[in-house]
Amino acid sequence: MKSPIITLSLFSILGLGLSASLCGAEPNLKFSAKLLALDANEGSAVFDVDKDGVLDIVAGRNWFAGPDYTPRPVRAIEDNRGYVHSNGDFPYDVDGDGWIDVISMSFFTSEIHWYRNPGDEGLKRGHQWEKHLLKDAGATRNEAEVMRDLDGDGIPELVVNSYFKENDFVAWKFTTEEREVIVQQGPRKKKELKEVPSLSKITIGLKKNGHGLGVGDLNGDGRVDVLFQSGWYEQPAEGIGDNPWTLHEDWFLHASVPMLVRDLNGDGRNDFIYGLGHDYGLFWREQLEPAADGKLQWKEHLIDDSFSQPHVLHFADIDGDGEDELITGKRVFAHNGKDPGGNEEAVLYYYNWDKRKKSFNRKTIMTGSAGTGLQINTADLNGDGRLDIVVAGKSGTYAIFNEGRK
Repeated sequence: MKSPIITLSLFSILGLGLSASLCGAEPNLKFSAKLLALDANEGSAVFDVDKDGVLDIVAGRNWFAGPDYTPRPVRAIEDNRGYVHSNGDFPYDVDGDGWIDVISMSFFTSEIHWYRNPGDEGLKRGHQWEKHLLKDAGATRNEAEVMRDLDGDGIPELVVNSYFKENDFVAWKFTTEEREVIVQQGPRKKKELKEVPSLSKITIGLKKNGHGLGVGDLNGDGRVDVLFQSGWYEQPAEGIGDNPWTLHEDWFLHASVPMLVRDLNGDGRNDFIYGLGHDYGLFWREQLEPAADGKLQWKEHLIDDSFSQPHVLHFADIDGDGEDELITGKRVFAHNGKDPGGNEEAVLYYYNWDKRKKSFNRKTIMTGSAGTGLQINTADLNGDGRLDIVVAGKSGTYAIFNEGRK
């Protein structure tokens, strides 16, 4: 049985309290959406799983082989009261064998696992991916993660956000360690010491965490900083794991993951965009001239408050104009319907930035079917030169195809 195809015309909807201009001179984009799965998984990734030159989709329990997106197994994931024991899928060749693996954490447990891509033969036979422990992080109540290169060495770190304010704020750097593992030798299993992939801890802040995470250079010193609920951590001049990060408590926001750092108005100072992940409100904060003592100053601007739970934000040039658009939507049932607006319909939008007016113009991708989970991915899935969208959430896992201007 073929998966259903949903075709939607893109149009603008005026929402109560919306500050962005919703009119645009350009013809609207059109999208068609393919529902791949329906479960509580909220993570996804796009990469060439089987090295056939065609992009595939990984989303929780399955990977979907392009171009038809036939579901095949990755891993077993337990459900837990409306959630799953996974809060994201992060592609990375952990063991360096040339096949991209998947890293994942959980809201509820402290372990960081990686799932080994079984390679050509295993993928063809539909094998599940072997589960391996990267590190026991020692902390639960994890909200979400991002993978970003903090120290400029070309290798990303895994930056972890916790909704529990008293958890340490940490990132993890890829390394190896000698560990006792069980190996198969003929019909028997035995324990032996082996050098295996692992993670080393980078402590960004002690007992100061909270809902929200962004990465970017706020103070213009050329080093990326880390944003979170209560402000931002300034990266030290050297040794991100050896020297303290400076805490600047410039705000208190129950913010999205990620918060996006970018110089929107072209004044040479980075601004940032955030959503209220469990309420109504999508905003950008303009960075003003610093105070006499060097403290950063901010002015808040409303983008949209017509829908709730803009929990994940993403930048990509989906209309091909050479400028990135802001993509976000409603994280469906983020708190199982208990958030403000939690039972309202799913929405998925993109926003053009108007350089002259210094405001965002909203366009609709989908309403009433696909919302978001914890990750938004963009890639040219079908090779037509246009960026498509992949989302996974409690409204389903979708491949959303960009059909261009109609």
